Amino acid sequence: MERTLSIIKPDGAEKNIIGKVIERFESAGLRIAALRKIKLSKEDAKGFYIVHKERPFYDSLTDFMSSGSVVVMVIEGEGAILKVREIMGATNPEDAAPGTIRADFAANVEKNTVHGSDSPESAGFEIPYFFPALDIC
Repeated sequence: MERTLSIIKPDGAEKNIIGKVIERFESAGLRIAALRKIKLSKEDAKGFYIVHKERPFYDSLTDFMSSGSVVVMVIEGEGAILKVREIMGATNPEDAAPGTIRADFAANVEKNTVHGSDSPESAGFEIPYFFPALDIC
């Protein structure tokens, strides 16, 4: 059983599609092991995306991620990391396969509705950033 982190970003929460996004994951046989809606501060967003600190989009990404509420969730299942990434679609919605979350709901590369861990190492950092072990069922 593999676990990954996914975030419904501020644009997804604002569009009121939280249930639709979760349904996509659950319909693929994945299980939501932890979930909560929060508002990140700029510092919270900076800490979470620290891996991108030297990238040119770091400031705009952390501004965006702290601009509204987000839904953070731990998703588990066989091959959860890859499955979640396939369901989300390519980072750029113009490149995302039809029927993926980003193809259906995202506006652009930054406002692309969802985040998902890209590796077991990323999931190992990202999950405990938001959830202590006792909060994961």
